[in-house]
Amino acid sequence: MNTWHNKLSEWFFQQEHSNLDWHLSLVVDAVLLIFVLVGAYFAYLAVRKIVTGIISRVIKKTRNIWDDELLNSQLFNWIALLVPAVIILHAAPHAIVTHHDGVPLFSGFIQTSAKVFIIILSFLAANSLLNILERIYSRFEVSRELPVKSFFQVIKIILVLAAIIFIISTLIGKSPVLIFSGLGAMTAIMMLIFKDSILGLVAGIQLSANRMVARGDWIEMPKFGADGEVLEVALTTVKVRNWDKTITTIPTYALISDSFKNWRGMDNSGVRRIKRSVSIDMSTVEFLDQTDIDRLKSITLIKHYLTEKQQEIETWNTEHAEPTNHINARALSNLGTFRAYIREYLKNHPKISENETLLVRQLQPTAHGIPIEIYVFTTDNAWVKFEDIQSDLFDHFLSVLPAFRLRAFQSPSDHSFLPSDQ
Repeated sequence: MNTWHNKLSEWFFQQEHSNLDWHLSLVVDAVLLIFVLVGAYFAYLAVRKIVTGIISRVIKKTRNIWDDELLNSQLFNWIALLVPAVIILHAAPHAIVTHHDGVPLFSGFIQTSAKVFIIILSFLAANSLLNILERIYSRFEVSRELPVKSFFQVIKIILVLAAIIFIISTLIGKSPVLIFSGLGAMTAIMMLIFKDSILGLVAGIQLSANRMVARGDWIEMPKFGADGEVLEVALTTVKVRNWDKTITTIPTYALISDSFKNWRGMDNSGVRRIKRSVSIDMSTVEFLDQTDIDRLKSITLIKHYLTEKQQEIETWNTEHAEPTNHINARALSNLGTFRAYIREYLKNHPKISENETLLVRQLQPTAHGIPIEIYVFTTDNAWVKFEDIQSDLFDHFLSVLPAFRLRAFQSPSDHSFLPSDQ
């Protein structure tokens, strides 16, 4: 470059560069710097248009889908910008050689600026690469079971801290090793500043290792008002889209320290539980007489039950009951028969699982009647279909209550409900 300085000096000012006044020497430096900048710009265009163009054409011809993420990122742009930055870093000291009173003018500033620019571009390129890897990973089904977004965020934080340290060391002209060695004294402060990030990192590792929650899971956490689908498991927060389309953010470490319900097991099982009860008015519970039994035998589902039960009761009464004491005798009740009807109806229902628990039980009587609880599993766990099945079942059970001379409890209870012909 000194040869170019001399040629430009002789061309502009008809004398050697070493004999020029420092003001005139700056003019020569500026001209050479312009040439360097122009050369760096054309180098950027060459890398951007030629190299990235070739890579783009190759990616578009491949059958892989994941490599399209490279085209949707800024990675190639940051790499292309590194080329002119490196050219300026190495060429600027040769283009700007003017000294004034033994002090170099501008060359140090341009070199420092170029180094800082290279550090920033390197960080941006690494950040883009991490984003690409994250998006590629999210395309695979395993990402739903093992989210890694929090790990990528930790790496990004480390890269930011490293970039800041390298920039500071470049600006003050000291080795970055000295700054890294001084971080030990700042550990307590760093832990205080990044408390949530550290807690989130530990929680994220536990959540991923134990597969407690993943993207796409349905979770409930009333403490934070969360009830919906997990959209994102990040370093410090878990984002949940509630069923009313609102978004709730939960601190990641709260999923470790507090309890929450994850419906993933239900979703994977293919079945969903119904656990609901019908409260029966206790004043309508009574024994069945022979007329009632004959009438109820017309119901196919419980005809066999009534026949067997009636025979069992008659046999027991013959052997154990006193002829004059009806209190010690056994008899069929309308409530017990209704429970038997529900059980048989559920066993024959096409949407009720035969492989899971099927239970119809009487709960503790309360001031609101006798609860008859139904505990079964549907074979369709889709929310809308499940609600339809559940509603249809209880629509039917409430509708057949009068056939058993029973009435659902409601306050105030209306005793005129029973039909007169029953």
